[in-house]
Amino acid sequence: MTELITPAAARRRSLPTAPFLVAARGGVPDRVPVWFMRQAGRSLPEYRALRAGTAMLAACFDPAMVTEVTLQPVRRHGVDAAILFSDIVVPLVAAGVDLDIVPGTGPVVAAPVRDAKAVAALPRLHAHQVDAVADAVRLLTVELGRTPLIGFAGAPFTLASYLVEGGPSRNHERTKALMYGDPVTWHALLDNLADTALEFLRAQIAAGVDAVQLFDSWAGALSLRDYREFVLPHSTKVLSGLADAGIPRVHFGVGTGHLLGAMREAGADVVGVDWRTPLDVAARAVPGAAVQGNLDPAALFAGDDVLRREVTRIVAEGRSAAGHVFNLGHGVLPDTDPDVITRTVAFAHSLSTQR
Repeated sequence: MTELITPAAARRRSLPTAPFLVAARGGVPDRVPVWFMRQAGRSLPEYRALRAGTAMLAACFDPAMVTEVTLQPVRRHGVDAAILFSDIVVPLVAAGVDLDIVPGTGPVVAAPVRDAKAVAALPRLHAHQVDAVADAVRLLTVELGRTPLIGFAGAPFTLASYLVEGGPSRNHERTKALMYGDPVTWHALLDNLADTALEFLRAQIAAGVDAVQLFDSWAGALSLRDYREFVLPHSTKVLSGLADAGIPRVHFGVGTGHLLGAMREAGADVVGVDWRTPLDVAARAVPGAAVQGNLDPAALFAGDDVLRREVTRIVAEGRSAAGHVFNLGHGVLPDTDPDVITRTVAFAHSLSTQR
């Protein structure tokens, strides 16, 4: 493992008034902070032009391309934070897992991991293997000026799901079969993946990111009891391992309304909430934490009147939490009109932050 506190981390930018960081730390910023998951790319024509002919994983290991894609939504939309352009499988690929992102399908693993022998054979990530990502972070901290940069990683359960299933899954049946049927192997797998996520995030922190987000995209497939037994210890290992960095830690999952309290217990300073759970309800489940969210991404297709109504409602609900970062309840959909995103940011900025 790399050391958490490094000279690079000690030189992290001082951004005491950045609205995103103020809200993430439970303060009242001078405007409602806004950023969107999957804002770096997806819906932007300039992103598609830049990526033309370049595979996703190749783009993720190209510091210049990562820098440009990450900057594009900040320039266009005026969002209050940039999120590093990457993918949750990047540290697995960097470590040596035979995995590709197949257009139209998603991550596909050549040899799924379904027994103790396969778990034992999984490679370990070393910081130098993600030097290209760290280089991009260093470039971005110069280019972004006063805009914070969010680093991220996939949480152990979600990474495990891809490895065990061999690709995306609707029901996670092989994942749950391993979890229930061989808990010793399951915990060994998630312990390995917690180390991977922790190493990847530490490398980003050392390079200068201002906050991190741990994505547990598929944790909503679990009951609260199973989450506590089979997942919580490993997500806690990741988030608690970053506590000394002194930067906000965001934790997000889809369909996790029943898990929000446990996700807070894992060590999250900010809990991301999808569109299914109102933010005032979420705030009661995570006392003392800030919340992030939670506009339904489909609402961006419904017209400006609907958007203004929904954004106003969400900002009002968010005032009941220790802090609120406006975001979507999941990622920007590829066919979203970029101009609608820009107008949504501007309208959220116009609303009062007073509680």
